[in-house]
Amino acid sequence: MSDITPHNARNAEFLAWPFFDDAHRRLGTELDAWCSRELKVDHHADTDATCVALVRQLGRAGWLKYCVPASHGGALETLDSRALCVLRETLARHDGLADFAFAMQGLGSGAITLAGSDALKQRYLPRVASGEAIAAFALSEPNAGSDVAAMACAATPDGDDYVLNGEKTWISNGGIADFYCVFVRTGEAPGARGISAFVVDANTPGLTIAERIDVSAPHPLARLKFENCRVSASQRLGEAGQGFKVAMMTLDIFRASVAAAALGFARRALDEGLARAKSREMFGQTLADFQITQAALGDMATSVDAAALLTYRAAWQRDVQGQRTTREAAMAKMFATESAQQVIDRALQMFGGAGVVSGAIVERLYREIRSLRIYEGATEVQKLIIARELLKDG
Repeated sequence: MSDITPHNARNAEFLAWPFFDDAHRRLGTELDAWCSRELKVDHHADTDATCVALVRQLGRAGWLKYCVPASHGGALETLDSRALCVLRETLARHDGLADFAFAMQGLGSGAITLAGSDALKQRYLPRVASGEAIAAFALSEPNAGSDVAAMACAATPDGDDYVLNGEKTWISNGGIADFYCVFVRTGEAPGARGISAFVVDANTPGLTIAERIDVSAPHPLARLKFENCRVSASQRLGEAGQGFKVAMMTLDIFRASVAAAALGFARRALDEGLARAKSREMFGQTLADFQITQAALGDMATSVDAAALLTYRAAWQRDVQGQRTTREAAMAKMFATESAQQVIDRALQMFGGAGVVSGAIVERLYREIRSLRIYEGATEVQKLIIARELLKDG
């Protein structure tokens, strides 16, 4: 976002919470210092080239090692939700595109970590950790977004191969990825039980980039087309018909980290709004002297802390208690993204006209937060997940 990220003790206070151990505290402190020193993102440059460069930079610095297990080049024995959340929150507070580059390495390779054969793990995961290979997660389709079970992209068995036909869309890293974890219908059973997952290399004949998609907060996004795309059965992730389960397990791990990214955006907006309120003079006093501004700042700070508590509760329950956190991660994702939108909007309001100037920090945050309320499960879907889990528990 810029190299002028405000530094204050408040942004590190949450690391003292009992959700974390000393390793997480060191991780957050070291990454924050590294971002301040090394992270210089040119948002006017080519977005594809910038994202590729960020992946390489994050890989060289060792941060991508937290996206894969130690057995295949990672930093920790298993994926650690708290570490992922601390990393994403810190990166997002500094720069949204850096957070995106990190997050997609984890999400794009997560299905391999969870369900890949030893050969697939060895082939892909070390290159993800080093930043040599760029990963992507290909689940959504033109008519199957939130309703994943409605997907039409299909794979037909043919000897030792499968032949893929159909489309995927809204695919992050589409066009720059070296491989895609693709979820397709293989027909073992109706609905979600008839879906399988495959790793498809970007240079596989029959896979093309049908369209590059431009969005309000630029990042690599594309529609993929599969036309008689032949993939070896050895590229399948898990058993046939288990793809939907693999997809949901992957999303469950990384959903709390989406909340953490939103939290990072919100913290940055609070910093920017607070600095503006203290420095902006009007009517013989500062903006911060007005009670209406103080009320807004109080709401913003409370929203940030509430989102942080929900986010790190979900991560802690998964890591420490070993619990399935479908409901808790959905709560965190829903609340953190929705409240971040409000925090950012109020910060932008404090800047007046300067807040909507293209390239201003709060303007960029305003664009970046919007997609987080949609991807990896829209807010409305999170509400349904929470209600379903409540009803299931009786």
